[in-house]
Amino acid sequence: MAFPRVSLRRLSILGTRNLRPCRSNLISQSAWAQCLPQISRHLTQSAASRYSAAAAAAAGGGGGGGGGGGASTIGQQLRDEWAAYNNFPSASSAEAFKEGERVTVHGFLLRKRVKSSRLVFADIQIDNAPSIQVVATYEEANSPEHLASQALRAIPLHSPVAVTGTVAKVHGDPNTISIDSIGPGTFPKGVFRIEIGLQTVQPLNVFPKDIIVSDGVQFPPADRHMQIRFSDSLRSRLLIRPQIGTQLRKSLDSLGFTEVETPILFKSTPEGAREFLVPTRRPGFAYALPQSPQQYKQTLMASGVRAYYQFARCFRDEDLRADRQPEFTQLDLEMAFATGKDVMRTVESIITSLSASLKDRFCFVKRDEEIYPIPRDSLKPTDVEDANLNCYEQKPDFPRITYNEAMARFGIDKPDLRIPFEISRVDHLLTDGFISMISDLDKPAVDAFKFRPTLDDEGDLTHALAFVDEFLRTLPTPLANNKDGAPVALIVNSKKPLSGLSPLGFEGVEGLTSHEAFADIEDGDVIVFQAREDKAFQGGSTALGTIRNLMYHGAVSKGLIPQDFSFKFLWVTDFPMFTPNTEADPGQGGSAGFSATHHPFTAPLTDNDVELLATDPLKARADHYDLVVNGVELGGGSRRIHMAKMQEYVLKEILQMTPEGMKQFSHLLKALRAGCPPHAGFALGFDRLVAVLTHTDSIRDVTAFPKSMKGEDLMVNSPGKISSHELLTYHLAFAKSQKE
Repeated sequence: MAFPRVSLRRLSILGTRNLRPCRSNLISQSAWAQCLPQISRHLTQSAASRYSAAAAAAAGGGGGGGGGGGASTIGQQLRDEWAAYNNFPSASSAEAFKEGERVTVHGFLLRKRVKSSRLVFADIQIDNAPSIQVVATYEEANSPEHLASQALRAIPLHSPVAVTGTVAKVHGDPNTISIDSIGPGTFPKGVFRIEIGLQTVQPLNVFPKDIIVSDGVQFPPADRHMQIRFSDSLRSRLLIRPQIGTQLRKSLDSLGFTEVETPILFKSTPEGAREFLVPTRRPGFAYALPQSPQQYKQTLMASGVRAYYQFARCFRDEDLRADRQPEFTQLDLEMAFATGKDVMRTVESIITSLSASLKDRFCFVKRDEEIYPIPRDSLKPTDVEDANLNCYEQKPDFPRITYNEAMARFGIDKPDLRIPFEISRVDHLLTDGFISMISDLDKPAVDAFKFRPTLDDEGDLTHALAFVDEFLRTLPTPLANNKDGAPVALIVNSKKPLSGLSPLGFEGVEGLTSHEAFADIEDGDVIVFQAREDKAFQGGSTALGTIRNLMYHGAVSKGLIPQDFSFKFLWVTDFPMFTPNTEADPGQGGSAGFSATHHPFTAPLTDNDVELLATDPLKARADHYDLVVNGVELGGGSRRIHMAKMQEYVLKEILQMTPEGMKQFSHLLKALRAGCPPHAGFALGFDRLVAVLTHTDSIRDVTAFPKSMKGEDLMVNSPGKISSHELLTYHLAFAKSQKE
């Protein structure tokens, strides 16, 4: 290994005066090895103050004492520090890690354990690598090993370092160790720990003393770099994310798809969500960031591209939550000469291949009360692999249910099939007296579900009763004060009249228990009732569907129901083609009073639905399909309207768009008119997919630099204020608000 060569004059400026081996203007390689610990220690102790002094000198035009001499000296010191930190040996390649071989590794000094004056252990943190343990020991004072040990002791924890030494031990199954990649910074596969006998250690920067790092420390979003640096689970998820993307790419490439990039600078079109506008220097003109590549990918179908995909960046100015960001990534695909069923089979194929790949390469472990995936070849002997967590394996032919069935059975259009209790309509089994007690509606529909918590060994109901009481007391206000009536929960208790179901009356209990879902009631069962208007389902969920989800997750968190880590995929189909507009969702801007449920390019499902377009559009169903897993909508797709006349009819006659609104889609109509083939597609929310597959509820955990709930990047303080100069450049002006 070649060590840096530093002049004696620079070393004297650094303050390392007692360099006895140095007898010439240039230090030899062996002398540098002895001098390095002293230099490292000096830099470690004074780097922060030196940088502060340099900054102050730069700001003030020079130090005390006048003239440029001081400024020149400080500049020289900074240059010397830069040279000491910037010149370092290259990291070794995977094939070098054999016992007795000399290697170099780069990483962060994670922890040190001083066992005696002659023995120090240190752990080096390196992402996507085995655990690296450095052993520093020596026999003779002032030997190179002694100086290296002193340098290691002096370097602050969490500083980046270059460590050179001899491989003492490689831990792993010899039958599974392999060299899959060669190049600086690579490691053999199948190895979980490498021990290195220290020869030299070089700090490459200094971790400052004013940043306090302790077990369980929580850094604010403004310090996102520190969040990533000190969270194993966050870094692990960021490492698995691109590997998931790579596997999806391989699958689509093997199926003959072509990856095509589409523009980020688009124009404003009324697809549904609010857009982000990008002003230009051309007065009155602006780009819009795309909500999706929808119109471009349909144009590609008219262009003769048979099967397209891309990992597309999308932008929507909408209300944020745990599974939403204003900018996000979706795996976008479109297939010509295809139906919705063809697309669903393709998506099932790539998800199944992905699941098999993940099962072979990754496993979940629980470290420091956090659950996250790690490569299988990084498992430590202290790790306990929980088989319940590793449920990646999926079979094709996901279950398929219609929108109406999902709403009736689960109360939501993205059902979580892990929840063991379903919703049943029971108003025909109940007495009028009970129904009037829970709702003021005239002839309402009444739905109910039975929730069975896990009781203790003695069948004690105390915990179940306490949970239900707290759950009902803390229900969100819109649910507790539902205009259709508040939810009612009854707990089965054989020690009470009618087993705790006395509000139902004898006739009501008899009727309810005649239903198969309630026939086997036991002590501790919780039966929840909720009234609603007896009309066709609309929207994404019912009140009882929301309560069901909340109760399940609350019971899991309290240990009343065992947590299920499996992945339950399904398709939800046959959505309404149109949905009534609301103030929060004005739709595509037409005057019909309703808008396309998903987007205005979705084809009607059947010939009968085509007829309904003219007679009763709100009853028409769309050939749309959503992929759902564990209550999360991973993505959606549809068969598209590929005839220009039909697309124009939907926009103009059904949605009643203005001529100006129609003009926004002229490019798409022109492409469809040019003999566009039938086509269908799908958009998979990539961030959500990674979050689900790594067992986290928030896509912020799989996004390196996410936005806050207000759409702000608190690390860089974006969005920023617009200056008067920028307003002038882009021909903009602030409008007065209505309040003013």
